[in-house]
Amino acid sequence: MRVCVIGAGLSGLAVAHALKERGIGFVCLEKAPDVGGIWRQPEAGERGPGYLSLHLNTAKQLTGYAGFPMPDSYPLYPRHSQVAAYLRTFAEWAGLRDHVELRTEVVSVDQGADGMWTVVSRDADGAVASRRFEQVIVASGHHTDPALPDPLPAGSESFAGTILHSLDYRDGGDFTGRRVVVVGLGASAVDIAADLSRHAAQTVLSVRRGLHIVPKQLFGLSLDEIAEAPWWNEMSFAERRRWAEQALLVARGRLADYGLPEPDHPLFSSAVTLSDEILSRIRHGAITPKPAIASFDGGRVVFTDGTSVPADAVVYCTGFHLTFPFLPAGCPVAADGSVELYRRVVAPGRPGLYFVGLVRPVGAITRLVEAQAQWVARIVGGETDLPSADGMREEIGTYLAGIVQRYGRAQGASIQVDVGPYLAEFRESLPV
Repeated sequence: MRVCVIGAGLSGLAVAHALKERGIGFVCLEKAPDVGGIWRQPEAGERGPGYLSLHLNTAKQLTGYAGFPMPDSYPLYPRHSQVAAYLRTFAEWAGLRDHVELRTEVVSVDQGADGMWTVVSRDADGAVASRRFEQVIVASGHHTDPALPDPLPAGSESFAGTILHSLDYRDGGDFTGRRVVVVGLGASAVDIAADLSRHAAQTVLSVRRGLHIVPKQLFGLSLDEIAEAPWWNEMSFAERRRWAEQALLVARGRLADYGLPEPDHPLFSSAVTLSDEILSRIRHGAITPKPAIASFDGGRVVFTDGTSVPADAVVYCTGFHLTFPFLPAGCPVAADGSVELYRRVVAPGRPGLYFVGLVRPVGAITRLVEAQAQWVARIVGGETDLPSADGMREEIGTYLAGIVQRYGRAQGASIQVDVGPYLAEFRESLPV
């Protein structure tokens, strides 16, 4: 085999399909018992970022693969089990199943002096195998290493309730009749808070910093449809920001009116949170907003405004570290936490190592993943050349400087991309 693909979720399957279409030999290693990534975890009852109430935040017609649309019977925003079934069906339709080794965890990936990559893996029985490849494509995602405050607030060690990360949250029904504090305002935080509010005796949402909360649709259009619309991409960045700010003012008003902190940054200068539910649940009294946690006091959670609530559980929805424990240190995440990849895909100075899906757009990721996968397949097949390592580093430096100017140095900002401009980067090297 020439190529090793790591991961058989949405990104890994896109890569596998692109390689197979070009007749490039590959094997796809997946540590789970089936394809589908995070979308199959809730039904399987496995630990992971997926939870039973999980649905797509992006429209099905743009989240499905271009050549294999999701079924007409699916709603606009399918639930996790439907997405998992779709990904399994895609793998069968594309003839990828025979290329995927399930229950196979990658332990290490190292490049030798000859440029070949040695991939060490372990199967479900604990048997270790070592194989050599010309190319390695990492498509395993970045939601496995939970990020918790370090240190946790004072008193956490004697808190009478349970403290957990969203990685270990599965279903609101597990908290029926309990009093729960959810920490965060990202996608998982608002989803989990809304889910809990239908089961828990009390749901509190603790928010340290305001984020822009955006409904999934504006003017009847899914946000990812807007992101790909010609009229949107013809506008300047300043015009897009003004348009969206005015639309949000009409759609939801000021966040302070809901008891949430107003963002301290302009729209599109940080990741936005997509939700049709959280503001409604707050207005219905099902969720109570509070500021950041200052400390724990026995069975109570104390907030920075001096108020406190009794709590049986605290769910930290504070994201994930960008870690790839099977790769050499510093690859692709530098010491300052920024991801250093040419076009957000290629590791300069490490020929034959690529990353697919390590981007965070506002809108559906699938078109971006497919463009990355097709581009990488063309590189592997010798149809496209890469710049020199120095040339790639120059592009990375320019990109990261722009990221700092727009987003600051927030963790994870270096994988933010705008859908239209990012896709345009690949058009010159992809067939029409």
